Amino acid sequence: MPRRRSPSPSSSTAPRNRTPQPVRVRQRTFGDFVKAFLAFVALAVLLVGVPAALAMTAGWPFPETFEPMEWLKQDISVSTFLSILTFVVWLAWAQFTACVLVEMKAALSGVGVPGRVPGAGPSQLLARQLVAALLLVGATAASFTPSLAQLGQTFDGNQRPTVAAAQQTPGLFAQQQEQAADTAAAVADQASHTETTPAAAKKQGDTKFYRIQPPEGRHHDSLWEIAERHLGDGRRYKEIFELNKDRAQPDGSRLSEASLIRPGWIMEMPGDARGGDLVEMPDDAPEVSPEVSRQISDYAKTGDGGQDQGGDQAQGSGSEGSGGGTAHVDLPQQRPAPDTGHADLRRPAPDQVATPAQDSSSFGLPEALLTAPLLAAGLLGALGHRRRQALWQSAFAGIGGRRGMEPPTPTGDALDVQDALLVGADPEGVRMLDRSLRGLAASLAAESRPLPTVYAAWMSNGDLHLQLAQPSGKPPSPWQLGQDQTFWMLARADADRYEDVDTAAPYPGLVSLGTMDDSRLLLNLESVPGIVSLSGREEDRAAVFASVAAELATNGWSDRMTITLVGFGDDLTALAPSRLRHLDGIEALIETMEAETRQRRGALGAAGHDSVLTGRTGPAQHTRWAPHLVLLAAEPSPEDAMTLAELAADASRLGIGYLVGTGSGDLPGAAWEMEITGEGKLLAPLLGLELDAQLLPAAQQRAVVGLFTGADPEHSPDGPGTTPPFLVDISEQGRPAVYARLVGPYEIIGLETPDGERSALLHEALALLLLHREGVHPRVLSSALWPRGVTDDVREALLDRLRDWLGTDPDGTPRLRTDDAGRLTLAKSVVSDLDVLRSLYHEATQGKGVDSRAVRGRLLTDALVLVRGPLLADRPEGRYRWLTHEIVDAQLPLLVADTGLALAEFHMEKNRAEKAIEALNAALRTAPSDERLWNELLRATHALDDPERLTALASDLVTRSGARGLPPRTEALLDELLPAWRDAVAAAG
Repeated sequence: MPRRRSPSPSSSTAPRNRTPQPVRVRQRTFGDFVKAFLAFVALAVLLVGVPAALAMTAGWPFPETFEPMEWLKQDISVSTFLSILTFVVWLAWAQFTACVLVEMKAALSGVGVPGRVPGAGPSQLLARQLVAALLLVGATAASFTPSLAQLGQTFDGNQRPTVAAAQQTPGLFAQQQEQAADTAAAVADQASHTETTPAAAKKQGDTKFYRIQPPEGRHHDSLWEIAERHLGDGRRYKEIFELNKDRAQPDGSRLSEASLIRPGWIMEMPGDARGGDLVEMPDDAPEVSPEVSRQISDYAKTGDGGQDQGGDQAQGSGSEGSGGGTAHVDLPQQRPAPDTGHADLRRPAPDQVATPAQDSSSFGLPEALLTAPLLAAGLLGALGHRRRQALWQSAFAGIGGRRGMEPPTPTGDALDVQDALLVGADPEGVRMLDRSLRGLAASLAAESRPLPTVYAAWMSNGDLHLQLAQPSGKPPSPWQLGQDQTFWMLARADADRYEDVDTAAPYPGLVSLGTMDDSRLLLNLESVPGIVSLSGREEDRAAVFASVAAELATNGWSDRMTITLVGFGDDLTALAPSRLRHLDGIEALIETMEAETRQRRGALGAAGHDSVLTGRTGPAQHTRWAPHLVLLAAEPSPEDAMTLAELAADASRLGIGYLVGTGSGDLPGAAWEMEITGEGKLLAPLLGLELDAQLLPAAQQRAVVGLFTGADPEHSPDGPGTTPPFLVDISEQGRPAVYARLVGPYEIIGLETPDGERSALLHEALALLLLHREGVHPRVLSSALWPRGVTDDVREALLDRLRDWLGTDPDGTPRLRTDDAGRLTLAKSVVSDLDVLRSLYHEATQGKGVDSRAVRGRLLTDALVLVRGPLLADRPEGRYRWLTHEIVDAQLPLLVADTGLALAEFHMEKNRAEKAIEALNAALRTAPSDERLWNELLRATHALDDPERLTALASDLVTRSGARGLPPRTEALLDELLPAWRDAVAAAG
C-alpha cells in the first residue's frame, strides 16, 4: 500500500512546502561512453562525411546556370539519372541535418516536445536516438523527456538537502540549480519558524492533558472519540498520537499504536482542545486527586525535554512530526495550510485518510481494489448503471421473469470484489476531478484560450496538480500556478465551487498508474509524444493493462472514447461494450490505425485545427475529437514496432495514445519507457518515477467481469429466480421483535431510541444491514458510515453498541451476528417493511395467491398499504451517502409498480375500473415515471366509457412528457383508445 504520513501537530500554523527535487544522476558506465563515441562518429559521418563525399564525387547540387528551358531540351541519359539521384541524396542529407538540429535544440532546452520535421519519420527517429546517446554522458536522459522527473522524488530528513543536490546537477541546467537553491533556502527559513511554534505554545500555557477513562460497559475510550469530543473532529486523533508517541506513561508502558491505549494513561492534547474532562497545566487542577496531578506534572516534563533530546536522532532517521531543523519536503508542492487554529482544514481524499487498522489488514478483501479509489469508483458506478438497466429491461420486456426483483447475489470471489469496490471507491474524488477539468475547459473557452497540453495529473491531499508540456501563462481562477510555470494547481476547497457544466471532457485520456508518497499519478496517454512501453513479466504487465483498460472504460471524467485491446482483455469488453473493442492481432491493429490516422489528419485539416484540444473547446462535434487509446499487450516485432512508432509520431496531436507491452524492455521507437516489477513497483527511470503500481490481477479481473455479466438479464438462458433473498413470515405468528419502517419516513418499533450523538450512526448502520440481508462486511459498514476512514477500535465500539441496542432473542442469541465468512447479519426477528413488501408480493404472485383469488387480492392490498413514500424519505442531509451505490432506489419503484399492476389486474377481472384506477394512482405516487402504470391507467379509464375523463388524462400525460413527447407505446395506445386525442388535447389546452 502507499506509504502514509501523519501530519505533525504544528501543521496548523506552519506552511507545508513541497518542492521537486532534481533527478538523481545515474552513474555513467563504460558502455555509455562507447555509445556516445559511436553516436558522435555516426553524426560526423552523416553530417560532414556525406556532403564532403558528394561534393568531391558528384559535385554540388546547385547548377552553374539557371536555364530551365535548356534543361528540358537536353536528351535523357545516364548522367541525367545520376544527377537526379545525387539531388535526392542531397535532399535526404538536408532533411536529416534539420532533424538533428531540431532534436539537439529540444534536448538542450529541455522545454516541450521536439518539433516534427515534415516527412521525416525514420530520419527524425534516428537523429533522436543518436543525439540522446551523444548527450547521455553530459546530462541525464530525463532532461530530454517531459518534466515528469520533477515530481518523481521526495526529500526526507535522511536525504541530501536540496541545495547540495542542486550543486551536483550537471552543468547544462544552471537555471534549474538556481531555482532549487532558492527553494531550499525558503524551506529552511520556513523550518526555522516552524521550529519555534511548539515552544511558543508551551510558554502561553495552552498545554492540556486528558486521562484515559476506564471502560463503561462495552464502551472503551479511543483516540478517535477523544478527538471528536475535544477537538471537534475525530480525524485529528493523529495529532494526539504524535504528541504522545513513545512517551512513558504512569504504568511504565508507552504509546506505540493509535488503537492501543489503556485506562489511566495521560494524553497531552493540542492547545485548542476544549471540554470539561481536560486538565490544564501548569495551573492547579483542584478537580483531580494529588496523585493524578503529580502524574500529569511528571508526564508534562517528558514532553519538551524528551522530544528535544531525541530531536537530532529524529532528524537523522527522517522521522516526521519531530519539529527538527530540517523541513520535510513532499511532492507535489502544496499551498500553506490556513492559519485558523485547526490542525488541517483541507478535506483529504478518502484514499488518503488511512488508519493503522486499515493498513495492517485488508480483512480478506482484494488489496488491489482497496488501494485504487478512482478505478473502484468507476467500476462501481458502471456496475450500478448496468444493474439498473437490467431491472428496467426485465420490467418492460419480462426477460427471465425478473420483474422488480433483485439481481443475483454474488458469492465467493465476486462478493469479495464487490465489497472491495464499496470500501475502496472514491466517488467524490472522481466528481472533483471531472468538474475541475470541465470547469477549466469552460473558463479557457470563455477567455478564447486554447487548452494546454497536459502530460500528467497528480491528486495529492485533495488538491489537483496538472503538469503541462510547456508554460501556458496564468491559469484562470480559481486555478493557481504550482511549483513552476509548467504546473497548474487547484485546491480542494476551490474545487468545491465548481458545478456541472455542459462542455466536453478536456482530458479523457487520463488514467491512474499508481501512487507515490500519498500522491496519485494519472498519466495522459493521449498526449504522450509517441509510444509508451511497459516491460516486465507477462502476468505483471497483464495486471497493469487490465487496470488501465478497466479505468478508461468506466471512468467518470471522460465522454466518449475508443479503447482498442490487442493481445488481452477479450472478456473485458463486458465492462463497457460501447468503449472497449478487441482486435485479434497486430496486423489488424496497424491496418485500423493507419486508416484512422489518415482520417483524423484530414478532419483536423478540414476543420482548421492544429490539434484535437483545439477542436474540443470549439464548435466542432465532440465525437469527432474523442480519443482513441491503443493497449497492445502482445510484443510487436521490430518491423511492426517501427510502423507503430511512425504512426505514433503525430498521435498526440490527433488524440491517439499507445501503450505497448514488451518482455525485453527495449521497444524500438518508444518515447517513454516504464517497467513493472514483481513487487508491484512501476518504474520509469527516465521520467524519475517509482510508483506503487495500480493493478488488476487476473483473479480480480475475472471476478469483476463476473459481476458485470451476472447483471445481464439474458446471461442465464433460464433467467434468474424471482424469489427474494429474504422472506418473512407474514402470518400473525410471524410478528417480528424489531420492525423498521424504511419505505417512507424512517421509524423503528420494538427498540428504545438511543441517547446522544450515536443514535444517528446506529440507525444508519441498522438500515444498511436491513437492506443487505445476505450480510455486510465490517469494512463495508465502516466505509459507509465513515467515508474518510476510521480506526479499528472505533468500528468495534460501534458494533458493540449496535449489539447492545438490538439485544437478544428469547433463546439468548444476539440479533446481530457474524457468519462464517466474517460478515454481519441480522436475525430473522429483525424485519423491515421492505422485507414484508417483497414477501407479500411474492406470496400473492407465486405462493398462496396463485390458487386463491381472495388471498391474492388481500395480499396485494396489504402490500400497497405499506408504501408511504420513497426509501428513507426523511434521512438527514449528508448521511446515507452509500445509497448512491445501491440499486434499491430503482428496485423499490419497480416493485411498487408491479404490485399496483397486479392489483389493478385483479380488480379489472371483475370490471372494477375505479378500484383499479385507485391502485394505479397509489403506485404512481412512488413510481411516477413508470410507463406501464400510465398505460394501464389509460385502459382502466377507457373502461369507464368517459371520453372527457380520458381526454383529461391524455392532456395530463402530454404535459408531463414535456418536450420529449409521449413514449411510442403510449402514443400508439392513445391512438387505439382515443383516435381524436390530439385534437381533443389541443382544444383542451
